[in-house]
Amino acid sequence: MLIATIKRELLLNFRQPAEMLNPLVFFVLVVSLFPLGISPSADVLQMIAPGVIWVAALLATLLSMESMFRSDYEDGSLEQIAVSPQSFVLVVFGKIASHWIISGLPLVILSPVLGLMLALDAEALKGVLISLMLGTPIMSLLGAIGAGLTVGLRKGGILIAILILPLYVPVLILGTALIQAADAGADYTGHILWLGALLALSAGIAPIATAAGVRISLSH
Repeated sequence: MLIATIKRELLLNFRQPAEMLNPLVFFVLVVSLFPLGISPSADVLQMIAPGVIWVAALLATLLSMESMFRSDYEDGSLEQIAVSPQSFVLVVFGKIASHWIISGLPLVILSPVLGLMLALDAEALKGVLISLMLGTPIMSLLGAIGAGLTVGLRKGGILIAILILPLYVPVLILGTALIQAADAGADYTGHILWLGALLALSAGIAPIATAAGVRISLSH
């Protein structure tokens, strides 16, 4: 069931390449504008790089969050899936996983290139990869809760941001701190463990909460 849902979601999204490219293009543009708008100095860019990369990744993830359940809701299939005998939580988890593959994984892959543009060294780039590899799935999982609660609203994007941004704050702090520690040559094992713990906790709770949120939205 899980694998089938992921395959279905990936196939549907590959038919709409613009939806896939929007978060990635947004991520690249936001990060690219900072050297132009602040300073081309390597020291300045290196100092702001962790925050810039993480805030851009966070906003890019939010940009694609509203569409997670939108198409299924509009064609009525979401309600059919919710009342079917198959596990709705597994279906939701599959949707979240496919959302990360389409929206989060490309950000992780592209981040070292943008890190080089912001004058980060090899160890800091390693920190960028690790932090985003752990952090972007958390953002997809937590963001799905907001997407589920607002699926019945026509313009739920702003409401998703209001609901989910407070939950993103610990991830943002830990992610930027990990990159800063890597850039300074310090040990960042603790940051990895904290992000790993948040990922495990989110993976256990978010699909259940999202499924409940979708059912609440469908009942109104």
